[in-house]
Amino acid sequence: MATETNGNDQDISEKLKGLQLPQRPENSVTGKIIYWVGVVFALTHIYFNTLGTWSELYVAAIHFSGFAFLCALMVPVFNSSNVAKQKLALVLDLLLGVAAVACALYLIGFEDALYDRGVKFVPWDWVFSISAIFIALEMARRTTGWFIPCMILVALTYVFWWGQYIDGMFGFAGLSLETLLYRSYFSSEGMFGQIARISWTYVFMFILFGAFLVKSGAGDFIIDLSRCAAGRFVGGPGFVAVLGSGLMGSVSGSSVANTVSTGVITIPLMRKAGFPARFAAGVEAAASTGGQLMPPVMGAGAFIMASYTQISYLDIIAIAALPAFLYFLSVGFFVRVEAKRSHAHAVEIDTRTLGEVFKGGWHFLLPLVVLVSLLIYGFTPTYAAGISIISVVVSSWLSKHPMGIKEILDSLAQGSRNMATTAMLLISVGLVVNVVAMTGIGNTFSLMVTEWAGGSLLITLVLIALASLILGMGLPVTAAYIVLATLSAPALYGLMAESRLLDLIATGTLPDAAKTIFMLIDMDKVSLLSAPMSEVDAKALLSSIPADFKGQLLEQALPAEALAMILLSAHMIIFWLSQDSNVTPPVCLTAFAAAAIAKTPPMATGFTAWKIAKGLYIVPLLFAYTNFIGGTTAEVLSIFVFSVFGLYAFVGFMEGYLEGPLNLMLRALCGVCAIALLWPHDQMVVSLVGVAGFIFIFMFSRKANKDSLQTV
Repeated sequence: MATETNGNDQDISEKLKGLQLPQRPENSVTGKIIYWVGVVFALTHIYFNTLGTWSELYVAAIHFSGFAFLCALMVPVFNSSNVAKQKLALVLDLLLGVAAVACALYLIGFEDALYDRGVKFVPWDWVFSISAIFIALEMARRTTGWFIPCMILVALTYVFWWGQYIDGMFGFAGLSLETLLYRSYFSSEGMFGQIARISWTYVFMFILFGAFLVKSGAGDFIIDLSRCAAGRFVGGPGFVAVLGSGLMGSVSGSSVANTVSTGVITIPLMRKAGFPARFAAGVEAAASTGGQLMPPVMGAGAFIMASYTQISYLDIIAIAALPAFLYFLSVGFFVRVEAKRSHAHAVEIDTRTLGEVFKGGWHFLLPLVVLVSLLIYGFTPTYAAGISIISVVVSSWLSKHPMGIKEILDSLAQGSRNMATTAMLLISVGLVVNVVAMTGIGNTFSLMVTEWAGGSLLITLVLIALASLILGMGLPVTAAYIVLATLSAPALYGLMAESRLLDLIATGTLPDAAKTIFMLIDMDKVSLLSAPMSEVDAKALLSSIPADFKGQLLEQALPAEALAMILLSAHMIIFWLSQDSNVTPPVCLTAFAAAAIAKTPPMATGFTAWKIAKGLYIVPLLFAYTNFIGGTTAEVLSIFVFSVFGLYAFVGFMEGYLEGPLNLMLRALCGVCAIALLWPHDQMVVSLVGVAGFIFIFMFSRKANKDSLQTV
């Protein structure tokens, strides 16, 4: 195998350090403590998720305390080259970690006593509840910066202090501080609530599964497989980046991890093939961002969606697969166009055949087969992940480097280290979600978005996209999705469901059960429902229904399965839009990581990645306006196929280039074809004309480019 590098690995490593959290050396005494605590804690979580019968509240508290202890030791309270200050930092971190453990033990030991005295706080209740919240805020500060702690403080103080002084729709009468602390710490609603449960179940088990896969050598196999599968095409190294990041994303679910792991290989290869450095970095950033969209992990998004929508995890990842594939194709189209424009030449990436690579590493796919099979058979995701971890070890025995005791312990420790910052983030964000639930501010925000949008679904999508970008500047994408979904999903769901309802009213196909709702409001208008009407008349008729009755009307008019798919569409839109902060300046860590490898200006690289990642905005429009989610198999496949051509046409319109340069008229025509293929119209003839038009432009540019090369 021929591996290409740029000879500057040390320089790359130094630049990437600026994107990583400062951590203590693994070979130090503290590092060894972190290692063994990580091993024990991973085993504890495996027990909790497979055989354990403990109270979920107690498990969440243990989850918090253990990862707070690990996080405190992993990320020092401050950095200093002074030995005395380093020792002081270690002492403070140990005290904080022990305090986190004490908070969990106090909750477990004294919860019953709190209820025995009628939920009346004694001094120690105040001390431990405030301490737990403070520790969560401090761990969030260390791992993500000041934005999340400040946001949490604003949310918490709104409940018992300044919310009562606000007039209008965002005013809140207020709760006592004691009530707030009880719901935040002692109950299963706050930091140990729904989000914490997602953290210690789905997220941890799949991060641990990913750690075992990487340790077993599956990551190297994925890169080698990508090289052989895509490396020999025109612009092959670019396709390796796209394919490798997609496959790695199905394991890690982290865009920055994807960039660092695959980018150090693909970016130098792309540059050697002739791609501009900034474009190479942008492709890697955009492709790695897609790793969060790729099942089965989806950066924890699938698990959170399953919790919010009550749709099975297996159904969500099955539905998410085609949209994710569509996104990676859109990035691949940019690679193809730039390869033609830059005259990127072939680079010998791997001398082995695809069959040889697959023969040497086919066993790495067995754990994924086991995982999917268990999910299909009906096992819970956490139990399936636990069995799949065992299958990773067993399958490694078929390789030249089987996993032994040391490798298993290393995987357990690495899984806990990988989870520490994520766990503290999710637990901290749970405090915000609790505030939203307590105050009803989520419904208020949804009403505000609906009012600002004036009933327009498109304007609502734009507002959500802007909100996700703003939140993404200070929040990791998973946290941004949780907050935005809590606030805006009801509004988006309502508009999308009403859009379907309007179609039924306008076409005169409203079910009889739904007509009874109109009978209760105005008998004179019931006769109008039996015949088709204009969209304006349908909106006027629907507006006569009071808001209190609209929920019941939707349930009578649309099947439960359809409403579930609309809800999933709303969450999928928000989840996709929340990814844009990875590639959108001014804060785009994935693009910055790629820029460090490519030695390109970070901000300029961010804008390039943002351009290449346009699928993040186009595919959610398909979720909103078509049956891409929840449609019949024929509908979904039809939308997918036409969208593939539409996205390629859109890339040609943006770049002014396909197989060769496009003049102004052909470029405009390419844009028209993109609209015909992507815009929802339910007209097969229009879509077929769009495909034919694009193929004509593609072949014309190909012929023109060949003629120009022959002339030269």
